[in-house]
Amino acid sequence: MGDLFLARADGSPERFYSLSAQIQRERKAYYDILERTQKQSLDVTEWLVWFIATLHRTVDQAQHNLDAVLTKTRAWQRWAAPGSADLNERQVKLINRLLDGFEGKLTSSKWGRIANCSPDTALRDITDLMQRGVLRKSDAGGRSTSYELNDPLK
Repeated sequence: MGDLFLARADGSPERFYSLSAQIQRERKAYYDILERTQKQSLDVTEWLVWFIATLHRTVDQAQHNLDAVLTKTRAWQRWAAPGSADLNERQVKLINRLLDGFEGKLTSSKWGRIANCSPDTALRDITDLMQRGVLRKSDAGGRSTSYELNDPLK
């Protein structure tokens, strides 16, 4: 019901947030605040404060998600520009993983395991992406050599 009222209040046919999804994620706190409100003086101030704070977290999460989508879009616009050679499926897969927040360090051996390819193929993919300016070596070298994305906005 809250989503319906917010959609009407926004006056926009598109919404990038879902209050009901946020309340679902925080359902224990939601039921706790409802119970406290009903069992006490029926003063809804505490509930309103909780509701507005939840709405704020909802909008913040939506902003975070939109920022991630825009960053990914800008990266792909830059790295897969018209006229440039196409990236292979392995490269696309790993770049998307990195853009989505890859945990840990990306090494050529991890690349090979994730992309299901040989170490030589992984190294060729990485070298190609370094030449295109998509990847760069991290500061550690030798056996600790890992790779990270260049900033797509630079």
